[in-house]
Amino acid sequence: MSRHPRIARTIPTLRRELDSLRARKASIALVPTMGALHDGHISLVRLAKRRADKVVVSIFVNPTQFAPTEDFGSYPRTWNEDVAKLSAERVDLIWHPDAKAMYPDGFATRIVPEGPALAGLEDRFRPHFFGGVATVVAKLFTQCRPDVAIFGEKDYQQLRVVTRMARDLDLGVRVVGCRTVRERDGLAMSSRNVYLSADERHVAPTLHRVLKQIATRLRAGDTMHDAVHDGAVTITEAGFTLDYLEVRHAETLAPLAAGASGPKRILVAAKLGTTRLIDNIAA
Repeated sequence: MSRHPRIARTIPTLRRELDSLRARKASIALVPTMGALHDGHISLVRLAKRRADKVVVSIFVNPTQFAPTEDFGSYPRTWNEDVAKLSAERVDLIWHPDAKAMYPDGFATRIVPEGPALAGLEDRFRPHFFGGVATVVAKLFTQCRPDVAIFGEKDYQQLRVVTRMARDLDLGVRVVGCRTVRERDGLAMSSRNVYLSADERHVAPTLHRVLKQIATRLRAGDTMHDAVHDGAVTITEAGFTLDYLEVRHAETLAPLAAGASGPKRILVAAKLGTTRLIDNIAA
């Protein structure tokens, strides 16, 4: 039988609940989310349970990481379903603040990340995004003071930005990436997949298929230029508007010269109809 998690909506309540969780020096894992939970999020929760004694899941749709033209108002919000899923996973605490709790009147401090946040990938198309992400994640880390925080690899540049920030600011949190969870046809699970029409949903797995093709060609010795060029053609001909398709250094996200050694990551972002999809795999 599932156990209903405790729910905190204010900072004083959060602190009391965390003090209770830390009894007997229990370790704490944090899973930051914006809700609309799917199996990908649940995989983060399950990894968190393996890494710590107690698990806190935050649910907060962060307005500062959305541009005025983006989908903050229509972003899926499924509170009752989210609580049921977290209850089934026996999560210990849900941190569910509103915008007033996170950004009270007079809030005037923001983090401006550099390094992987300026890699020319997501930041090129969403220049507001990582400042909003870094600020809210830093607040979540200082509010919850977790020993470990779990992030999905689907948002790979975000994972690298948050990892760098936690290290640079000595936040005392170990950031752990969790592999991307996919539908049976390869589409990376995302809360925004609900925006896809039936026809678009049929086309969407093209992104993952192309990433795998590029990785195979690189391992076979093909040039990075040719593999990426052909992949971009395939994506465009499938009906996507391509933002980027790049092979980057897996840790720094720096561009790679032809024949460069070291760990590589293939990353893509493209719009299908009105829905923007991102994906990545190791090369």
